[in-house]
Amino acid sequence: MAKRGGFPGGGMPGNMNNLMKQAQRMQRQMEESQKELETKEFTAKAGGGAVEVTVTGKKEVTRVKLTEEVVDPDDIEMLEDLVVAAVNEAIRMAEEANAEVMNKMTGGLGGGFPF
Repeated sequence: MAKRGGFPGGGMPGNMNNLMKQAQRMQRQMEESQKELETKEFTAKAGGGAVEVTVTGKKEVTRVKLTEEVVDPDDIEMLEDLVVAAVNEAIRMAEEANAEVMNKMTGGLGGGFPF
């Protein structure tokens, strides 16, 4: 009686087994890199350093620092714009660092397959 299945002996061929082990190793490395990235901080400034914002790799704002000169009760809008600019730049820095980690792990595949 013929055995069902595509592989003699019922197991995965050696190459497939090695590929699975490599995929698991890569997944662990990606998880470790992601955890490490989440602990890093990214600081951006706006208005020549008048506003400084720090975010984590998880894109959470942890600190906003303002100089006295930028706090003008008659021009709140400018301060708001500077805070937004600094936050957006810090988030962009965190995203860029994340993309670098992913590129390193995927070998430049862009995190997906071309099909």
